[in-house]
Amino acid sequence: MSVPRITLDQWNTLVNVVESGSYASAASRLHKSQSTLSYAIAQLQKLTGVPIFTIQGRKAVLTETGRALYLRGKRLINEASRVEQMAAELAQGWESELRIAVEIIFPIWLLLECLATFSHERPSTSVELHESVLGGTGEALLQGRVDIAIGPTIPPGFLGEALMQVHFVPAASPQHPLHGLGRVLTLSDLYDYRRLLIRESGARHTRDIGFGAEHRITFSTKATSIRAACMGLGFAWFPAESIQAELATGELKVLPLREGADGFATLYLMHADPDSVRPGARRLVEIIREAVASKCPDDSIKAAS
Repeated sequence: MSVPRITLDQWNTLVNVVESGSYASAASRLHKSQSTLSYAIAQLQKLTGVPIFTIQGRKAVLTETGRALYLRGKRLINEASRVEQMAAELAQGWESELRIAVEIIFPIWLLLECLATFSHERPSTSVELHESVLGGTGEALLQGRVDIAIGPTIPPGFLGEALMQVHFVPAASPQHPLHGLGRVLTLSDLYDYRRLLIRESGARHTRDIGFGAEHRITFSTKATSIRAACMGLGFAWFPAESIQAELATGELKVLPLREGADGFATLYLMHADPDSVRPGARRLVEIIREAVASKCPDDSIKAAS
């Protein structure tokens, strides 16, 4: 690979002259003389072999090729700044990448808000999200594939803090035969009807999450199972927060169970290595805690004082 002949300083001069509107303004911004900037632009034109500015009256105006070079040069300067920022953060112990496994019953809108906040604060840190189901969350921790996990169980050898409770309700399309019975339902009423499930994401699939359901359809995503229920393909216990819109529009309706209508699951927040948590993981956890406490106060679990 050839070594660039044009320096970052020369590209930076071009960007500042264009954005300042004149050599005088750019010289003031960069704390350099106008003659120094003029020489840098002249060298840039010489090295590229294309005219960058043309004189119109008493004003230097970008040529078409000059504008293309300015835009590329600006991206180059911005990328150089990002590299310097990343290097500084890495020197302070900040991670270049964070990996997090999150149980799909955690509110997706809240998770995305947390990731947006973190990305705004630390744009140079990449985030890899694993959306997991039951054993898949613990498996990701055990195999060292993630730095942070949010799940319903704490694997052996790990520590976790209770983060929030998720409320489950049984629901089906209003046209489903179970609603057509027109009475309070018992658990035995459900046995003859198809239950919609989500496949455990762990490789071992050690649990029967259907609780003995003889008739079932198993999906890989929560969104698909909700859509299937709206189409009348079966019933399921859904996180109440996940089907608020469908309940409001009447696409789904809560089943009137006599017992077992409400279910609750506690989600725990876990670190892969609690003894050596790095700044990025620590900050993302803080953002998640604060978001749950402020935006899901009824579901959050207050830490003991």
